[in-house]
Amino acid sequence: MGLVETEGLVLRTYNFSDADKVVVFLTEDHGLVRGVAKGARRLKSVFGSSLEPFSISRIAYFKKEQQELAAIKSAEIRHSHFENASDPIFLQKFAYIAELLIAFAPPEEPNSRLYNMTRICLETASPDRESLDMVLLYFEVWLLKLGGYLPDWATCSECSVAVPPDGDVSVQSNFQILCNGCQRTRTAVLLSPIERTIMSEIQKMGPGRFLELRHDVKSVRHLSGILKKLVATILGGDSHETRILSTKY
Repeated sequence: MGLVETEGLVLRTYNFSDADKVVVFLTEDHGLVRGVAKGARRLKSVFGSSLEPFSISRIAYFKKEQQELAAIKSAEIRHSHFENASDPIFLQKFAYIAELLIAFAPPEEPNSRLYNMTRICLETASPDRESLDMVLLYFEVWLLKLGGYLPDWATCSECSVAVPPDGDVSVQSNFQILCNGCQRTRTAVLLSPIERTIMSEIQKMGPGRFLELRHDVKSVRHLSGILKKLVATILGGDSHETRILSTKY
């Protein structure tokens, strides 16, 4: 591959030897990349704060074929979210987003829609809890949609009839929906008309416009809880990522 220069969103870093760091970052044109930044742990490192989590930086790295880790040569910060990331709730929410990206994004496969959606979510969010809950739900919906995992909640999976906008539905264990006429149990997870509307809105507008709607926080969290269970199912019950999802975000 040779020398690559690209914009990247830093997702996570690990200490690697006494002076180095392993950096996991998402790029628009090269997908998810893991690399070693030599000397990044030193007090007077040439990297400065450009490799801090949730920083958007211009990164130059060298990667040989069959080599697991790239060698990061330089990084120049373009946009820092350090001030927001100092808020514990903001940090918690976006640490979860980083975990999902690492779990779902195939290494070194370009996905400009995923990169740009993530970057806009990060730039749109503010530290207040309501905003973060809505941005998190927006991200979950689009991550599943871009990955081909988002279920169709417009049509009953039993009778194949489109559910009217004002109709209640129930979500089954396979995350498909049943209309009232086909529902067999009272213990099913119900999905209200407003919650189905929220799902539709997310798929039609950017996160900034969605945040302006200021939906009821209970509906937002209910939807997010259902999608977290879907994510856990996709990742597998015993994986590290699923254990991360068991934390309350």
